[in-house]
Amino acid sequence: MSLRMRRLGRTSLSVSEIGFGAAPIGNLFAKMSDAEAEATLQAAWDAGLRYFDTAPLYGFGLSEERLGRFLRTKPRKDFVVSSKVGRILKPNTGWHEQREFFIEAGLFEPVFDYSYDGIMRSFEDSLERLGLDRIDILLMHDVGAATHGAAHRETMRIAMEGGYRAMDALRREEQVQAIGIGANEWQVCAEAMERGSWDMFLLAGRYTLLEQEPLQSFFPLCEKAGAGIVIGGPFNSGILATGAVDGAHFDYGAAPEDVLARVRRIDAVCRAHGVPLPAAALQFPLAHPLVASVIPGVAGRAQLDSALDYARRSIPSALWSDLKREGLLPANAPLPEGRS
Repeated sequence: MSLRMRRLGRTSLSVSEIGFGAAPIGNLFAKMSDAEAEATLQAAWDAGLRYFDTAPLYGFGLSEERLGRFLRTKPRKDFVVSSKVGRILKPNTGWHEQREFFIEAGLFEPVFDYSYDGIMRSFEDSLERLGLDRIDILLMHDVGAATHGAAHRETMRIAMEGGYRAMDALRREEQVQAIGIGANEWQVCAEAMERGSWDMFLLAGRYTLLEQEPLQSFFPLCEKAGAGIVIGGPFNSGILATGAVDGAHFDYGAAPEDVLARVRRIDAVCRAHGVPLPAAALQFPLAHPLVASVIPGVAGRAQLDSALDYARRSIPSALWSDLKREGLLPANAPLPEGRS
């Protein structure tokens, strides 16, 4: 299976069905050298990946800098890049070996700012770090109650009254081609749809082989609005890549027992058909017609090669049928075309 290009919602953008999640080249969980980051990006390019997603948060600017340095060597028309707004990077006087999972990223301090001016400043700062003439997709990052807790209502008011207005202005002025939200919560995306017109949503970890809740209400809203979907975190922070092993991670923490039990059942079905669990996990979201791309984080060449292998694996139709029969997938979940 070669990587196909898919249109993103009703936009004019087409993205590769497997994208490059650039958090790891910002030293997520482990330090990566400039040379390793460049080699990984080049291998992804050679494999046909043409959609690259980054953010100021990833390495506190390091991911954008490394990605931009690489993409500046490629024809601008040949790739799509998304970055995010909602945090301003301010100089940090102290040095910290690890900040929010990013190793050696202590020169800057991320500060939430969803105001009109904050979004505009974040956009300009990202353009400077990337060194590109434009950012194709601009995403409002990490709005939602899971991130902001009791401050969610006020944060959302500022984001919709100020931040959305700035993003819409950038779209109307054709400084970006599409705007959306990048979040771990589909609920906040649905809430935002009541307040503005969005082109797409990058939903991390919420439509996977383990979770399909957006099928019932959120995806129908997106279909009606013509909004495209990109799926991040297809392995639910690791557990769908490792299986239910000791220390398995789910949603950036230790997996609870109910999640471990469900993954064991899914894995048992995969094993019965001779299919690696992560192959099924990577291919499942792509079956939904709204999903244009799935972007696993790639921490080096080995992980890239594994992801590409999983994307190309033949999976028999019977595996998906068995998952539905055992109640591990909802009856209305679109399924990949099985190949014997």
